[in-house]
Amino acid sequence: MPWPSWEEAAVATLLSLVAWLVVARLPRSRIGDALIPAFREFALIAGLYAVWRLARMLPITHEAGALDRARDIDHFQHLLRLPTEISMQHFVVAHDWLARLVNGYYAIVHVPALIAFMVWAFVRHRDLYPHWRNGLVAVTAGCLVIRFLRVAPPRFIDELGFVDLSSRFGLGVYGDVGTGVSDQFAAMPSIHVGWAAVVALGTFAMTRSKLRWIVLMHLPVTVFVVAATGHHWWLDGVVAVLLLVAGLVLDARVRGRRSRVGSVHGTDPHEDVDRGAGAAPADRSRRPDAPGAPDAGRVGPLA
Repeated sequence: MPWPSWEEAAVATLLSLVAWLVVARLPRSRIGDALIPAFREFALIAGLYAVWRLARMLPITHEAGALDRARDIDHFQHLLRLPTEISMQHFVVAHDWLARLVNGYYAIVHVPALIAFMVWAFVRHRDLYPHWRNGLVAVTAGCLVIRFLRVAPPRFIDELGFVDLSSRFGLGVYGDVGTGVSDQFAAMPSIHVGWAAVVALGTFAMTRSKLRWIVLMHLPVTVFVVAATGHHWWLDGVVAVLLLVAGLVLDARVRGRRSRVGSVHGTDPHEDVDRGAGAAPADRSRRPDAPGAPDAGRVGPLA
């Protein structure tokens, strides 16, 4: 199934914005209170996806320096005495079932896990959701910017001897260089690891359920998978996680500053935390549980 195009995402964004504005002007109802933040958030995510797909279409087809930078990363990792990515693949290939599992995990789990997390966080932990959504935006934007520095993945370094697991077991996610949904000479940083960090760390921060320990394993498993498949260097994942941390820290500081400013002026510091840009001030008399209020949208206890 092909990924949605930027045009389809743009249409979805526009329709969601129109639906948001229409429902917001209807008399208050429980259904409307649920739909307004959902339409707004879907419009935001769809819009960001459209931007990501457009950025993928930028005329960056050159490979200049990509292989040399990849070899420099490999050399630096050797200096750090990190295990080699090819040693991970040798271990995986020696066990046919594990090779199939790793190949399938890379191709299938990446996006559905993120979507499931975003929906769960939006429904169950609305007050914490914006912080991690902004972290997702930060790590994705960082990956799009750094892609201008061309870096080849380990499997493109012939002397390392990687096997293309997708050609052996199917579920290929890449076509020829310059085609497909992802830029194969943009290995640094790993968006797979960045998004896995959002899912794993976000879940761990939001809930006290014992299941969070299982979800937390999604991050180290993804790090292992991208290395064993030869799609990324260890340092690609490290940079992605650092981008997420930087985004979360910046978001926390901005929210803290707004909270202090709100306290000084005697306004609700949470008033605009999760309202879309350009939205009108919340009408608390009409929608006392409107999005943006403290704990707005909370459904049930911590899961």
